Amino acid sequence: MATIQTIVQFFLDLGASVFLPVIIFILALIFGAKPGKSIRAALMVGVGFVGINLVLGLLVNNMGPAAKAMVERSGVELSIIDVGWPASAAIAFGSNLAALVIPAGILLNLVLLFTRVTKTINIDIWNFWHFAFAGALVQAVTGNIWYGLISAMIFAATMLFFADWTAPAVQQLMGMPGISLPHGASTSMVPFAVIVNKIIDLIPGLNKMEADPEAIKKRFGVLGEPVFIGVIIGLAIAALGYAGSGPFATWFPRVLQSAISMGAVMVLMPRMVALLMEGLIPLSEAAREFLQKRAGGREIYLGLDSAIAIGHPASIATSLLMVPVVLVLAVILPGNRVLPFGDLATIPFMVCMMIPVVRGNVVRATITSTIIMIPTLYIMNALAAAQTTVARSASFNFPEGASTITSMVDGGNFLAGIFVWAANNFWIGNAIILAVLVIAWTLYKKNSATWERVAGYRED
Repeated sequence: MATIQTIVQFFLDLGASVFLPVIIFILALIFGAKPGKSIRAALMVGVGFVGINLVLGLLVNNMGPAAKAMVERSGVELSIIDVGWPASAAIAFGSNLAALVIPAGILLNLVLLFTRVTKTINIDIWNFWHFAFAGALVQAVTGNIWYGLISAMIFAATMLFFADWTAPAVQQLMGMPGISLPHGASTSMVPFAVIVNKIIDLIPGLNKMEADPEAIKKRFGVLGEPVFIGVIIGLAIAALGYAGSGPFATWFPRVLQSAISMGAVMVLMPRMVALLMEGLIPLSEAAREFLQKRAGGREIYLGLDSAIAIGHPASIATSLLMVPVVLVLAVILPGNRVLPFGDLATIPFMVCMMIPVVRGNVVRATITSTIIMIPTLYIMNALAAAQTTVARSASFNFPEGASTITSMVDGGNFLAGIFVWAANNFWIGNAIILAVLVIAWTLYKKNSATWERVAGYRED
């Protein structure tokens, strides 16, 4: 076990920008792509991830201080620190469960694929950390590593179901056939988004509001361009954080710098995602051809990182709007002790799978995200103690002054919460979860067209 964990940890420590290109290169060769094409695809994936991380860094370095200033000005004391997803991933892969989750997850996927239960083959192995994280929390609660592994595998199977369900809508939105997104944080938001979207359909007036990026651009002309939307949102957020905090000549330049930076995020993120997709497309095409030849023409989806979806203009616009919304919720929600911070830059990953459901409508996406963030914050509060326990056992380096930590991704994930709560009566709880999953998957198989339309797919 220790040797396997050391080997797995070595590759995971390389990070997504190195680990995934290695996986992409090997898989491309296996699927029959030429070596030159395979290595170029792998390198473009690495470049795309580096670019995305640079843009996310630009986002957090500008919005982080403004967000912190907003909370400090509110005078509210929030003692649980959001350390962000990189810390959660490190905690997950630092647990002794990680060495089991990756091989078990691959085996489970292959069994479900070859028995025709799922259409998705999940090559996004680095993001198995979401499953490992939930499993590590269960292990912390129960003291049983095998209970943690069982929960992690049910989580992984759930994401394969969600990936199949949402694949047509995602492919339509991204213009990239043959892919699906079994991402543990992004795709788990879909059921909530479907429910809220259906409620909005019943509200007169609100159900007629169209605010997708194309409609905004058409109505407002140059002022509807993504760069202007980013500048305006950045200006508003920075002004809320800095305005009046000192001499005008001190805070006003910071507001302008933040505004331009958010305009840059709106412009640069889609281009970085385009680089990532440029690398993934050859693999997707080779894999689809390879698998369909050996599956008698059966439809197969390639499970990828939801990073390819965060560059959609509606996703970025919604994410920027959600920064002040999340902070206001943290201040006004009774009983909340979480200070959102580390994962503010990760909000695009949390909202990107809502965009197909609402068909790119920014108004609906913002309303849906706001409603979903309320239980997310309370789940973060509820799971903070377990996450802190796992962090200490994984020798995580706590921020100065922090005694209890959490993260929006995945410390606020409703599936992680369900597995932790089910762990108190493990076999009954997980039997119920598994039964619900099997029933939902069966209903989807019987009427997939209706389910896919609900998830945002348009037959036009």
